[in-house]
Amino acid sequence: MELDLEVLARLQFALTIMFHYLFPPLTIGLGMLMVWAEGAWLKTGNPLYESIAFFWTRLFAVNFAMGVATGIVMEFEFGTNWATYSRFVGDVFGSALAAEGIFAFFLESGFLGVVIFGWNKVSPKFHYFATCMVCLGGFFSSIWIVIANSFMQTPAGYHLVEENGRIRAEITDFWAMVFNPSSIDRLIHVWLGAFILGAFFALSISSWYLLKGRHKVESQAMFRISLVFALLSSSAMMLSAHANATMVSREQPAKLAAFEAHFETGTGGTGMYLIGLPDPENERVKYGLKVPGLLSMLVWQDPNKPVTGLDQFPKDERPPVFVPFFTYRIMVGCGLFFLALSWGTFLLTLKFDITRFPWLLKLCVFSVLPAYIANEAGWVSAEMGRQPWIVYGLLKTKDGLSQSVPAHHVLSSMIMFGIVYFLLFLVWVYVMNEKIQHGPFVPSHSDITPEEAREIGLTGGE
Repeated sequence: MELDLEVLARLQFALTIMFHYLFPPLTIGLGMLMVWAEGAWLKTGNPLYESIAFFWTRLFAVNFAMGVATGIVMEFEFGTNWATYSRFVGDVFGSALAAEGIFAFFLESGFLGVVIFGWNKVSPKFHYFATCMVCLGGFFSSIWIVIANSFMQTPAGYHLVEENGRIRAEITDFWAMVFNPSSIDRLIHVWLGAFILGAFFALSISSWYLLKGRHKVESQAMFRISLVFALLSSSAMMLSAHANATMVSREQPAKLAAFEAHFETGTGGTGMYLIGLPDPENERVKYGLKVPGLLSMLVWQDPNKPVTGLDQFPKDERPPVFVPFFTYRIMVGCGLFFLALSWGTFLLTLKFDITRFPWLLKLCVFSVLPAYIANEAGWVSAEMGRQPWIVYGLLKTKDGLSQSVPAHHVLSSMIMFGIVYFLLFLVWVYVMNEKIQHGPFVPSHSDITPEEAREIGLTGGE
């Protein structure tokens, strides 16, 4: 059986980037919580918030280290497996990745040492400034990565030049490239996904403490903070989701048609399948539940205006349907779950003690899983929906491969990285579990003594 280089190269990059993406959105979400908690400590002087900020900082550091270790591999893959693509888009990607390193990574990593080790070595105000810079560095990093990816989705600010018999994209307008037609919508969506993950991660831990009766004062405060954060980010995500879908319908109509398994354009309003089983070979959806005119209403605000179907595109330029159809619905379903859980829990806490509802706390404990799933499913939908293009409308994925790397080399490296990543995952789970089991505490550098901490219900310093 002959190995398919394109399939293996795509699979390797998908696995490495999906594993890497377990960490960056969590660090962005936790960074926001760190800024909030430490700011509250500076404002009120309450050691409770110092304890929470210190706890979240320890978890942040572990995930930051994992993100760095797993992110480096992908940049090497551009040169090994995707050399033709790298030559084609190197002018664009190079500027974005250089900006990410200069403006983001060094800002974040430079101040992270102060955040982790400087609690009793710098003033509280400077430490808070360092925490804000670390949080800002995470945002800057996501900005340039999303801009580079958005150029692949909706290219702008470039022209094509021929050099040594090869065509490549060259930037003609840097800011047009930065503010390409999908970058802002996509960036806001990514940020909100990170906020949701950070919020439900913190909500999961605090709910587990409440169920176990541990760290009662800290867990109640963490629960309130993370619940409000979850509620706000989940609500904002609904607006961002609609804006993104509208942008995709305008800039990448084939992708939207794949998301909805919409094969035939038709002359009237376009319905939307809430669920179903796509049959791409026969260009239909089997066993589906369809709401007439709903897709037209969401896209055009007119239930009678047709939405472009896959029949309007050449067959060799149509994205796959089966996987994006389901991953898109998984993402949307998770979003509705977050909205219902955060609002329902919030309304209950207005009248009742949340510990009276252990079933709800258990649901909150497991809510971090769909938060991870939604982030991963969203990227799978976006990237598979762009196919067969690696740079939309300019370069097909099969044409972006390296010409000198044999398929068996890709397979062997994929197996090797699979083993390494599995071991890294075990280490990450072990270290995170150790820190979560240990729980928040008033650190030894705090002005409050362990005895005073216990008197007001906090865990003593260490």
